[in-house]
Amino acid sequence: MAEAMEKSASSTSTKSPPELAQDQKWRIKDHWKCLAACTLMSMCPFQYGLDFGLIGGLQAMVGFLKIFGYEAPDLPTGWNLTTERQQLISSLMTLGAFVSSSCAGPIATFIGRKTTIWLASLLCVVSNIVMMTTTNIGGLYAGRTLLGLANGMYMTFAQLYIQECSPARYRGLMISSFQVWTSFGALVGTIVDNFTAKIDGPNSYLIPLGLIYIVPVLLSLSILFIPESPRWLMSKGRVEQARKALRWHRPGTDSDIDAEITDIQLAIDAESDREHSVAIMDMFRDPVDRRRTVLAVCGLTVQGASGAMYIIAYGTYFFQIAGIGDAFENSCILNAIGIVAILINSAVITHYGRRRVFLTTGLIICGISQLLTAVVYHVNPSAQSTGKAIVGLAVVYIMGYNGMIATYAWISGGELPSQRLRSYTFGLATAVGFFAAWLTTFTAPYFINPESLGWGPKYGYIWAPSCWISALWVYFFLPEVKDRTLEEIDEMFEARLPARGFRKHVCIGHPITSVGTTATGEKNAEVFHDELKV
Repeated sequence: MAEAMEKSASSTSTKSPPELAQDQKWRIKDHWKCLAACTLMSMCPFQYGLDFGLIGGLQAMVGFLKIFGYEAPDLPTGWNLTTERQQLISSLMTLGAFVSSSCAGPIATFIGRKTTIWLASLLCVVSNIVMMTTTNIGGLYAGRTLLGLANGMYMTFAQLYIQECSPARYRGLMISSFQVWTSFGALVGTIVDNFTAKIDGPNSYLIPLGLIYIVPVLLSLSILFIPESPRWLMSKGRVEQARKALRWHRPGTDSDIDAEITDIQLAIDAESDREHSVAIMDMFRDPVDRRRTVLAVCGLTVQGASGAMYIIAYGTYFFQIAGIGDAFENSCILNAIGIVAILINSAVITHYGRRRVFLTTGLIICGISQLLTAVVYHVNPSAQSTGKAIVGLAVVYIMGYNGMIATYAWISGGELPSQRLRSYTFGLATAVGFFAAWLTTFTAPYFINPESLGWGPKYGYIWAPSCWISALWVYFFLPEVKDRTLEEIDEMFEARLPARGFRKHVCIGHPITSVGTTATGEKNAEVFHDELKV
């Protein structure tokens, strides 16, 4: 398997011969320490997925509804949540994540990736203590907000660590494991909800909430044994610490390590020559940085534009209100299929893994399944065949989303920013992504809750066109950077290549310090097109 991955990676490379020869020296097993560290960091989104898996089920549990909801004899459970409470319980977590990810740039100015993960773990534990001990809706809102702050830090800084530490050819594989943990967390949450929903009383939701403690404790202990991101250390001028960290992460001789350290330093110097300090407005001041910021933000936001958040956050409630079989079992099946889709994706991402193709195809599939779901329910909402069709279309949707959209959206958001502005740009991209998630989870109850519009599955009428518009944007504007190092991506952006020029471009191995001029004084052709004129 490892040999096949190596052959695939080298066969599609567009690097210069010396770089290609260097890459072919090492197999996947030679990078085991780096990949193990990245896998550990990729566990962070387990919390994010677990929360969505749990909270979707909690809103359909009688034990939870008796404390935070109201009696509703007309509904299958006999209880319901007001639209306002449903909005806030689900959306405050994503609002908190939006706030903490928005602060990623300033946070990274002072503390590293590992320290931020420790802080997130502490916040996670505190938030869960609040949620488990309160019976007041205000206390629950506070706990949800604190948990969101923790999850925003987890999702942003774990991604930054993986993007900065993983070898170029395995970057996609590591980010796909990031998505595996998200879906695994959601599956665990829905399975536990399925069993505890039958318990009468508060324990039905307190037992699932207890699971939130596991990963923060495990992460807090485990990251003691891995080094800080070498690129972050280099950006702070801590060269010897960066060299030591890179030596831990990489196989090879001291000269190999020195060569990569030199490449990183040259890229940092090239960016510093243009701007001597880092500020929020730097993301938009320079045309190249502005383009990279727009691409990173839009690339990550297509995840939210697919409409996945209402399926993830309200899946169990959605199935229950629509009267489609056993709501908890349907959610478990859906999450299990989602994991299968991601595992299949993980097997092909290093072989193929082209961002543009997967994102475009996935968005088209998700749009079609959303539209068909709305049409089927609109035509005959009460038929048993309609329920089966909706579950089947939900399976198609989750295969398209987990297998083609989620992983590649996160990859695009993380690998396109410049090194100098990576924390700021990726933080902004993540924040916008969380804002889109918050907007979806906040407004969805208006559409699906019987107390409001009561659309149920007809909500798909809104998300189908959103998916297709996003697919068009990806096709025309998103560059293909599979198997490229972060320094090569810097070079191609500085050369102002059009989006379709990235895939086959042969990098010359020197950072470009100004438009059309390399660090050695050679001239490069300037390429302009409409997407640069922002």
